[in-house]
Amino acid sequence: MKEPIPAIILAGSRPGPDPLLTGSGVSTKAMLPIAGQAMLVHAVAALRASSDVGAITILAQNSAGLAAEPELAGFADLHFVDSGQGISSSLAAALPPGDDPLLVTTADNVLLTPTMVAEFLRGADDSDVAVAMVEREVLLARYPQSKRTWLKFRGGWWSGANMFWLRGRRVLPLLDFWGRIERDRKKGLKIIAAFGPWLLVCALLRLFTIQQGIARAGLRFGLTAKVVPMSEPEACIDADKPADIELIEAIFAARREAAIGQPL
Repeated sequence: MKEPIPAIILAGSRPGPDPLLTGSGVSTKAMLPIAGQAMLVHAVAALRASSDVGAITILAQNSAGLAAEPELAGFADLHFVDSGQGISSSLAAALPPGDDPLLVTTADNVLLTPTMVAEFLRGADDSDVAVAMVEREVLLARYPQSKRTWLKFRGGWWSGANMFWLRGRRVLPLLDFWGRIERDRKKGLKIIAAFGPWLLVCALLRLFTIQQGIARAGLRFGLTAKVVPMSEPEACIDADKPADIELIEAIFAARREAAIGQPL
């Protein structure tokens, strides 16, 4: 059996006002309540319920404030660290030594389950860097009302699922590069263009699949990079907009109803 992998939850706030917090009475998105618990609590609970995950570090601008939250007091091996100026620099500072892998997710990944974690880690195991993604047809087959940001490649359209695998300090050059483009994280073509004009042209013409595109991007940094396709559509439904919150609340209600109906 493999050793549990350490995990980081990104729980900081981005610059500017967050419309989700208006009238909520909380000051940071990570503590916004959904289905009776703060977003961050849902994410921590999913990771802690996974036998694949070891120590959990929460990165946030005010980590001491999150550490004082009573809802988080009962979780073992939970650590709080102040983040830096950006996601990439914060992750770079938190990387484990050598080539030990690290799982990264976000506080607004509230529908995360241990099953999703296990599926992602199995798929990512032989890579230096991996990203979880959901293909559009997988999502729309169950949640046609969900609006996501899509990357269009040959063989499918894909949306990120807020889980990342980083193999130790060998990914530092990639994180440094990401630090220069992360402000455009929601603009797929801008991100692709940053890897060079050839990759952009191939993406526009859909000359390769997303797996081939990610692999080529990784080679720029001497890394084995891959996409891990997620089978559960909920993996890419994070809490970014009021409509997301409504859908997530409905999914949690359905999960509770299904749990009640299960035999003891």
